[in-house]
Amino acid sequence: MNTEETTMDRMRSRPRFKMYTSLSPEEYSQNLKAYLKKHGKYFAGNINPQTAVITVITEYDHYWKPNLALRTELEDGRTAVRGIFGPSAAVWTFFMFLYFLFGILWMVFITLWFVGEKIKIDDYTWALPVSFVTLALIILTYLASLWGQKKAAHEMKLLRKFAISSTLPHEAAETTPAE
Repeated sequence: MNTEETTMDRMRSRPRFKMYTSLSPEEYSQNLKAYLKKHGKYFAGNINPQTAVITVITEYDHYWKPNLALRTELEDGRTAVRGIFGPSAAVWTFFMFLYFLFGILWMVFITLWFVGEKIKIDDYTWALPVSFVTLALIILTYLASLWGQKKAAHEMKLLRKFAISSTLPHEAAETTPAE
């Protein structure tokens, strides 16, 4: 039995997707604007010929509020649409900064403690408990990201439905261009 996997089926396991459409980038953005206007009660967004950012309208706004970022570009005479689901780039950057900062601090503290133990001085005994505090901060950052993802799960489902119903009807078959 041969089963086919569509672009939207691949989105279940990955927050990124790429599809080809039979529309030009301008036609695609006009189609997206019309679809957004039709469903403006539930979704808001900013749509340009090359990029679009779609969000779900809710009564509350939390730090992990997801959006759907779409980018259109021409590849070998066809229009490719690349989509990314997730929080804003500022939120991703902030969490990566925290992981980097706490990771570097942990390495510094554990190295200070280890070197102090090896050369048999008691000046850095404080570094071991501080390294455990830093590990706890890393775990808290991770738990905060999981909490944000869980809080945004319903909105992610709505954005996925938006992506399916607004782009799937215009998906073109993936064919390799002639060489």
